[in-house]
Order: sequence, then C-alpha cells, then structure tokens
Amino acid sequence: MIREYIDSGILETYVMGVASDQEVKELMRMKAKYPEIKEALKELELDMERIADHMAITPPPSTWNKIEQEINDLIVRPETDPEQFTQRENFSSKQNGNQYIEVESESSHMRIHKNWKWVFAAVFVLGKIFLGCAIYFYLENRQAQENINELKTEIRQLKK
Repeated sequence: MIREYIDSGILETYVMGVASDQEVKELMRMKAKYPEIKEALKELELDMERIADHMAITPPPSTWNKIEQEINDLIVRPETDPEQFTQRENFSSKQNGNQYIEVESESSHMRIHKNWKWVFAAVFVLGKIFLGCAIYFYLENRQAQENINELKTEIRQLKK
C-alpha cells in the first residue's frame, strides 16, 4: 500500500507545487505516519535539486552589477507623489502636426486619421468586387458543369 502511494505520483506533484490542498494534507498526514514516505519525499526533493543544479545556466558576469545598479537607483531616487501618476493627459486631435488615435475615451467611437477612412473604403469596395467575381465565376462553373453533364449523357445515348 505504501509503495503504491509513493508510485502514484502524488509526491512529484507536491514537490513541483501543483498538488491540491487536499493532496498536501493527505501527504503530510502520511509523511508523519510512515517513514518510508518521508524518505521517498526527501530523495525526490534531492533529485529535483540535482536536476535543477545540472540544468542551471550561469548568468553573464555583468548581471549582478546591473541588478546592484538598479537597486541603488531605486534607493537614491526621490520619493514621488502618487497623485502625479493618477492624472492623465488628454491628447488633442492635433499635436505637433500629427493626429493621434484616442485610446481612452468616454465615447464608444474611435477617431482615426483621415487617410485611413479612404483605405477602409477601398478595402470595402474591393471586397465587394471580389465577392461579386467569386459569385459570378461560381455560377459560370456550375453552368459549365451542367453543360458537361448534358454532353456526357448525349454521348452515352449516341453510343447505345
């Protein structure tokens, strides 16, 4: 029974941190009750640690210096007023001669550059043209298939 419990995979799910609360409680109860489970769990944890050590990639030497610099910058940086980050600037429709798309707005409409309206209109019209062509060629193909079938039946009748 104990060997079956150890082989069931519950220990692996616990070590990887994906076990449910109920499985963790059951494992802790079994671990306290049976030394075999405690030993198997210890071996599994050591195996996982060895695998992690074996697969570890050493970071570049400059990484620690970058981390230290970032921490020092955070320490030296003066405290900021949180209020300044809650205020949002509203961009006007024209700024420095460019037009912007308004991302956050009270309305449900999106403003876009005028040139895009023509592009959307052209895409719409081309879509309708292609749809018309597709329908036309579908109907032509269907009619040609009917003609071919009629000719086949005529040929069969002539051969008889």
